[in-house]
Amino acid sequence: MEQFGSAPDAIAGAASREASVIAVCASERKGTRKHPVEAIELLVGTGVAGDAHAGAWHRQVSLLPDEAVDELRGVLPSLAPGDFAENILTRGLDLKSLPVGTTLAAGTALLAVTQIGKKCHNDCEIRRLTGKCAMPSEGIFAVVIRDGVVRAGDAVRVVEVSER
Repeated sequence: MEQFGSAPDAIAGAASREASVIAVCASERKGTRKHPVEAIELLVGTGVAGDAHAGAWHRQVSLLPDEAVDELRGVLPSLAPGDFAENILTRGLDLKSLPVGTTLAAGTALLAVTQIGKKCHNDCEIRRLTGKCAMPSEGIFAVVIRDGVVRAGDAVRVVEVSER
C-alpha cells in the first residue's frame, strides 16, 4: 500500500480535498430505504450495529458521494439521505477512484474498501423514476477494521491507498 502522500495523482487530488460525512443511515430490514440517524456504531466483523446488512461479509458498510445524488436530484428532487440504502453519505471525496484495499478513516472508525459499485437490483424505484441509479457506478463498500462511531459532520479521509 502507498501512504496517502504518495498516492497516484488522480487519487491524491480527490483525497486531498476536505471530505465530510453528510449523513449516516441505517435500516433494520433489507430491501428498504435506510433512514438518517444521529450516529452509527461500526463494529469489526459486523459493520453497522443494528443494520440489516450487518454481518461477517465483504459489504458491511456502504458509502456514496452526495455529489452523485445531486445529479439525480435534478430529475427527482425528493431524493434524501438513505434512499440508495447507503450507510454513509459523503461529500468531497471521489470514492469510486479509490482502489480496493484502501483504508479510510470516518469518524473514529477505520474501514477497508472491499468493492467498487454493485449491480442495481431489478426493482430499483430510483432507476425507474430517473433512468439511472448512483450505487452501481459511484457507491463503494467496506469492512470495519477498527471499531468506532460515525456522525454527520465527521471527517472522512484516506489513510492509506492500496497499490492494487
